[in-house]
Amino acid sequence: MEKIFDNRVQERKYKVLREVARTTWDGVEAFSVFNDIANKIIKKGETSESCCIYKDRAIMADRIRIALGGNKRNPNIVQVIDIACDECPEAGYVVTNLCRGCIAHSCEQACKLNAIFIDDKNKAHINKSLCVECGKCANACPYMAIHNFQRPCEISCKVDAIHMAEGGEAEIDPDKCIDCGACVYHCPFGATVDVSSIAEVIKSIISSENNSKYKVYATVAPSITSQFDYAEQGQLITAIKKLGFYDVLEVAYGADMVAEKEAEELIEKGFLASSCCPAFVKYIDFKFPKLKNIVSSSLSPMAELGKYIKEKDDKAIVVFIGPCIAKKAEVRKEEVKDHVDYVITFEELQAMIDSKDILLKEQEETELNQASCYGRGFAKSGGLTEAMGNAIKMKSNDFEFRPIACDGVDSLRKTLMKANKKKLENNFIEGMACEGGCIGGAGNLTQSEKNRYIKTRKSINIK
Repeated sequence: MEKIFDNRVQERKYKVLREVARTTWDGVEAFSVFNDIANKIIKKGETSESCCIYKDRAIMADRIRIALGGNKRNPNIVQVIDIACDECPEAGYVVTNLCRGCIAHSCEQACKLNAIFIDDKNKAHINKSLCVECGKCANACPYMAIHNFQRPCEISCKVDAIHMAEGGEAEIDPDKCIDCGACVYHCPFGATVDVSSIAEVIKSIISSENNSKYKVYATVAPSITSQFDYAEQGQLITAIKKLGFYDVLEVAYGADMVAEKEAEELIEKGFLASSCCPAFVKYIDFKFPKLKNIVSSSLSPMAELGKYIKEKDDKAIVVFIGPCIAKKAEVRKEEVKDHVDYVITFEELQAMIDSKDILLKEQEETELNQASCYGRGFAKSGGLTEAMGNAIKMKSNDFEFRPIACDGVDSLRKTLMKANKKKLENNFIEGMACEGGCIGGAGNLTQSEKNRYIKTRKSINIK
């Protein structure tokens, strides 16, 4: 198999999804053949990834559970495998071995809570039960011997939704999490994982009886042209159809619809924020509730296209395929759930294709050409702004379009703080929670630099 993932964590996740898909195609519940799946992925005699093969198997059981939809009592799209999370060091301020045992003890003097104590060798230590992580001891140490260790998941989370639970494992606060999936991509142990609908999608395809009872549609995100670069895009479309989908449609066509509707709404209201990125919309809901009214009333391109399909075929099953973990949360929303049934990521699509032993390079090309280059450009930061500018020109010569494209959560925070204080000079906010836009999504196969662009001018046609 081609090297298509950025790291081994993604590869392990992919292998689990692939084997779960294979058993589902065979009509077997994956958990009932857990040992068979574990034996294929964790082979005897190979170096253990944890303390022993038994722990590897225990982690594997949780991976299979999440691949089958996760803990149903847990509302989070991203769930934590506790047993895989305990390898990370304790987060917070720690005295390292750089401590020279000086007699000044500036760290001790700086701490007003008596959390620093000195042992019989004159070395400093931190009493975690008293420490409030203020960092004054670290600033006072002349040797910079006190370091603030943060877990990769905590560093990646820009909304402070991850903290350490009493047992030492990561815990996700659903009241803060925006489902962006940054922690999923950055956890080096693969302990944070997005729940999957891969088994449900396969069961829907099987139950359709070759699309005779109802039709199963695949809708692909514009950022698909930044992935699967080891084969031609037309070959990928053919492979998706071979999985049993009745048709493959471009979500970029839904993006064209959204650009037109949001342009009209902006001209009418005079100030607007985009509704395309569900993580951005959720971020406003949680952090800037006073700004909820500025979010466009339009559905996202995914939901808009799903609505379009179901208006023409009310029995249709619509599956969105893209780079976005937050879309898995979006389909649970009341205003969206009737339009889109399931969401799978590009990682999950790769697993489905390989579970059927479909070789992309051997497929004929199927053309796809339904959307404009502006619709395809939604996948990158600034793409929606370009589409809006074009739509506004078509509708009005008088309206002054003053957009700002926010690339990542840090950029969103600064812009929304200005808007909250009514100090923002712009009249349109394009919000993308992932850096670079959807091409930086956590559900991509890769986030390498060479893949961080979108081929908006290249048509892939569909027959």
